[in-house]
Amino acid sequence: MTNLIADSRRLTADELGIGSDARIAVSHGSSAPDAPLLSSEDSRLKEIARLLDQFGGVILSGPPGTSKSWLAGEAAALLTDGDTDRQAFIQFHASYQFEDFMEGFRPKKNGNGFIQKKGVFLQLVEAAVTDMQERPHVLVIDELSRADVGRVFGEALTYIEKSKRGIPFTLPSGDECIIPKNLWLIATMNPLDRGVDDVDAAFERRFAKIEMLPDTDTLRKILSANGAPEGLTNRLLAWFSKTNARAKNNPAASIGHAYFSSVVDADSLQDVWKYQLHYLIDRAFKYDEPTHKEVVNGWNKVLATSQADDILDTGEQS
Repeated sequence: MTNLIADSRRLTADELGIGSDARIAVSHGSSAPDAPLLSSEDSRLKEIARLLDQFGGVILSGPPGTSKSWLAGEAAALLTDGDTDRQAFIQFHASYQFEDFMEGFRPKKNGNGFIQKKGVFLQLVEAAVTDMQERPHVLVIDELSRADVGRVFGEALTYIEKSKRGIPFTLPSGDECIIPKNLWLIATMNPLDRGVDDVDAAFERRFAKIEMLPDTDTLRKILSANGAPEGLTNRLLAWFSKTNARAKNNPAASIGHAYFSSVVDADSLQDVWKYQLHYLIDRAFKYDEPTHKEVVNGWNKVLATSQADDILDTGEQS
């Protein structure tokens, strides 16, 4: 197709700021930047907002692939009216420390001594405190259980509790800090992480926890939006439901619906299995060979039937 107007050029969706690259910048932790936007009327957003008003923060807890990071990023964007100056995103990991989160000293660029620097938490605290309109400021912490939360939060762990907001406390530097009520925290975590017990002990009185599980209805919507064949969709949903039912006795067997966000046909489904899912299944049923065999056989039937349907469709067309 040629340009109909002289001296004009085409602009891609990303160049216009509405493509997947733009979504990546906004959603940060989400592994599905092309996922649909969350509606401001969505019940999940309303639940998060209600709990943030009542507790010190909200933890979205669930196995991988259950849209935790996506929901946290979307909620932060909506709760701040898309104002990126009132949002901050961080991912915890084993090496993450108080100095990264609260405050610490960093070497000067010229190598001559050190300078005190505020971490992401204190920066957002200051922005919230100085906001004359007292608008919500939202910090999203992805993978909360991957770090030593007591060490990372330090004294602030006590004062993020809703009843202690606004009470001044002293930081190691000697500076005074006040965590305001308009600072909201949304965190995500995998309940199978090794640090979960420590997180539960530290946050059980301070944060509300929302369980996010693999969801058949969400998977059906994903496959429908992708235009996946109805037969393939129904067979996959049956396998998905049966396999996740085993997670009641074996939590490692949980398979999130987001694993299938790229599935449009049998070939793309086979890629999900070959390059992702079979590793999860092998690990979950490492010591249960009969169940492992049953799960794999069930999956093979999903694909075998899909391939037979493809052959039949090709024959009818010819």
